Amino acid sequence: MDDLPNIADEAFDIPDAAGLTPLAPSHPPRILLLYGSLRQRSYSRFLTLEAERLLQALGAETRVYDPAGLPLPDDAAETHEKVSELRELSAWSEGQVWCSPERHGAMTAVMKAQIDWIPLSIGAVRPTQGKTLALMQVSGGSQSFNAVNQLRVLGRWMRMITIPNQSSVAKAYEQFDEEGRMLASPFYDRVVDVMEELIKFTLLTRGASDYLTSRYSERKEEAAKLAARVKLESI
Repeated sequence: MDDLPNIADEAFDIPDAAGLTPLAPSHPPRILLLYGSLRQRSYSRFLTLEAERLLQALGAETRVYDPAGLPLPDDAAETHEKVSELRELSAWSEGQVWCSPERHGAMTAVMKAQIDWIPLSIGAVRPTQGKTLALMQVSGGSQSFNAVNQLRVLGRWMRMITIPNQSSVAKAYEQFDEEGRMLASPFYDRVVDVMEELIKFTLLTRGASDYLTSRYSERKEEAAKLAARVKLESI
C-alpha cells in the first residue's frame, strides 16, 4: 500500500470472490412493479401486468403498486397511507420494474412522483441501493427511448443495479386486445427478454448486493466517525 499514499488502509477492501457468492436466500425473488398512468385504459398498466405474469411464470413473487391517490411529493406527510404503502413495498422488494408512458418526450408526472416519494436514504438505510431494476415505456407514436433513458438516470441515482436490456413499445394502442392482454409481436418478445434478464440479475446479486454496493469513501467516513467516538469515550 506504500505506493498509494492517500488510501486509508482500514477502509480499503481488496475485492474477494467469496463475497460475491454468499448463500442465496431461499425465498422467490421479490419484485415490485410501478407504472405511470391513471387512465382507465392505461397501456403502461397493461404492459406492467403483462410483465407481472411473466415474472410469476419465472418464479418471482410480485406486487404491483396502484399510484391512484398518491399525493404530489411534499404535498402530504410521509405518514400518508399511499406513501407508506409505496415505501414498504420498496423496502420489501429485491428488484423493481418501472414502466412509464412517454408524454411530451419524457416520463409522466405520475411516474416521477412515485420515484420521488422513495427516499435515497432513511437514516442509515438506503431503501433502493443494490436492488435490481428493469425499465419499460409505452409510446402513442413511433418507437422512442426518452422515458427509459430518463428512468435509467434515476435508477443510477437511486443506486440500483439497472439491467442492460429494456423495453419500448411503439403505437401501444395497437399492441393490446380489448381485455388489455398484449398481442404476440417482437415487442412482446422483448418484454420476455427483459423479464428473464431481470430475474437472472436478481438471483445473481440479491445475496451480494450489500457487498457489491459497499463504497470505499463511505467506509472511510464511518471509520473516521468510529475513531472519533472511541477517542471521545476515552477522555
